[in-house]
Amino acid sequence: MSATTAPVWTKTRQQPGALARLFDNKAFLIIVCLAPAVGLLMTFLTYPLGLGVWLAFTDTTIGRPGIWVGLENFQYLMEDPIFLNSVFYSVFYTGVATIGKFGLGLWLALLLNQHLPMKSLLRAIILLPWIVPTVLSAIAFWWIYDPQFSIISYLAMKMGFTTQPIDFINTAWPARWSLIFANIWRGIPFVAISLLAGLQTISPSLYEAALLDGATPWQRFRHITFPMLMPILAIVMTFSIIFTFTDFQLVYAITRGGPVNSTHLMATLAFQRGIPGGQLGEGAAIAVAMIPFLVFATLFSYFGLARRKWQQGESND
Repeated sequence: MSATTAPVWTKTRQQPGALARLFDNKAFLIIVCLAPAVGLLMTFLTYPLGLGVWLAFTDTTIGRPGIWVGLENFQYLMEDPIFLNSVFYSVFYTGVATIGKFGLGLWLALLLNQHLPMKSLLRAIILLPWIVPTVLSAIAFWWIYDPQFSIISYLAMKMGFTTQPIDFINTAWPARWSLIFANIWRGIPFVAISLLAGLQTISPSLYEAALLDGATPWQRFRHITFPMLMPILAIVMTFSIIFTFTDFQLVYAITRGGPVNSTHLMATLAFQRGIPGGQLGEGAAIAVAMIPFLVFATLFSYFGLARRKWQQGESND
């Protein structure tokens, strides 16, 4: 008598629907996830930037659509002494302020990296100039620099250093140096805290080995601290250069580009020509002329990151 085997029933797997297959597609998910961010960037970044570049090549004014004039705006700016002065002062302002911020910021970061009492409180206090809104800082400096109400002039006259109030912002070069000092005061906390974070990533064993070899403090800084800090230094300096070069609020709130247009940065001059002056095309051309300087700052960051690859033993490709 032969044995019979019972049939085994298996449930047929249902094929996924079109919608399920669509959401299983990795390319579709990438597009869906990125679409909101791309939409926001296109709306609030790409479109205004493209419109600004377009306006730079037209003679558009407020209330009147312009026509394409090509490089006419840029040719006019190359012969405009006010624009050339703004280019000079923008580069001078950025260079001197950046050097000042990084010199004092690095010194402050090295100091805060030591074992100090109430170190957390000191770090919080140092951040105050960066936390305070720029306009409030500008108003405070405007009051400090005012010829009639300046506390510096008052103390200088009381101590016998001068017999009349000091004029900080009504002559060209004193006004320029006053703005640079205000920018340095405001930017030091950003540099100091950023570099302090970089200092705390350096292994103490490197300093211990250098001490055993008899290295001096300068040699430890030169051969350990500075090379290991170079990647973060390059990135922070890039952001600092960009923030300083495009500074608007501090300069416009204190001097509004005066006296006699001597303290105009390219950003403040672009605003003055484009909005109060009504020449949108000319103002846009000044703003577009800032792009090569900002590209240079970005390239500086790229080469700084290339050095980081070298430190990690990778090739600089």
